[in-house]
Amino acid sequence: MAEEQQRLSSMKAQVYKDSREKDYFDKFHQRARTTDPNWVYEVVRMLTVMWGLSAFRMRGYHSERVPNEGAVILAPNHASFMDHFFVGAFIRRRVRFMAKSQLFKPPGQWVFSPGGVFPVRRGAFDEDAFETTYSILERRGTLVMYCEGGRSRDGKVSDRARPGIGRIALQSGAPVVPAAIYGSVRVRNWKKLQFPKVLVLYGEPIRWEVVERPTREQQQEVADAILVEIKALYAELEQLGPKGVNAKAKSERRAAAVRTVKPAL
Repeated sequence: MAEEQQRLSSMKAQVYKDSREKDYFDKFHQRARTTDPNWVYEVVRMLTVMWGLSAFRMRGYHSERVPNEGAVILAPNHASFMDHFFVGAFIRRRVRFMAKSQLFKPPGQWVFSPGGVFPVRRGAFDEDAFETTYSILERRGTLVMYCEGGRSRDGKVSDRARPGIGRIALQSGAPVVPAAIYGSVRVRNWKKLQFPKVLVLYGEPIRWEVVERPTREQQQEVADAILVEIKALYAELEQLGPKGVNAKAKSERRAAAVRTVKPAL
């Protein structure tokens, strides 16, 4: 435990400011708003899913709770650079997500932008990122958004959400599917040949009535409600473990398969 805490404390501080002008990112936002991810997405998805299944033995539960069509927001906890790939691995929809603007430079931008990723300028009020999320949802896309705002440094789910996801949920009216990713914090140790088992549990979709101009309090209330669902899902994974989650999922599938037939008169 002491070694793990020392490792986390020695991690490089995250850089929040991007010195480049906001106009530099217009081309990335325009592409994300008007164009679906191309073949680059499928190539990256195939490689990351293969890596996740083989190295991290990742397993997903209740992916059927994610709507097959229409706009949807996936809201997982966030502890690893692989989380967006983990949460998207068990659904066939092409997920879109924002990434810190510092990543949008050659050669990374040649993969991120065609793959459906768009930038967000952290440390600034980035209205362009919000407009891109609305455009994606208006086009019936699938958006991954972390209500914690950034990666957890200790792997624990934060006690407070950022209001941005509440604003998007209220203004778009898109359903939110909370999700818990367990074990991904230790993915950071892959260079040390440590490969934890990663579990993903999807919750039931939640939809709020549309509010065109939600107050800050309304945004925060919705964001906090989403975080409560994420923490409950995470606690379930933490308490039951892989074997317990597998057993519960099988039991729920059997129960769903049972149907009552009324005898003929």
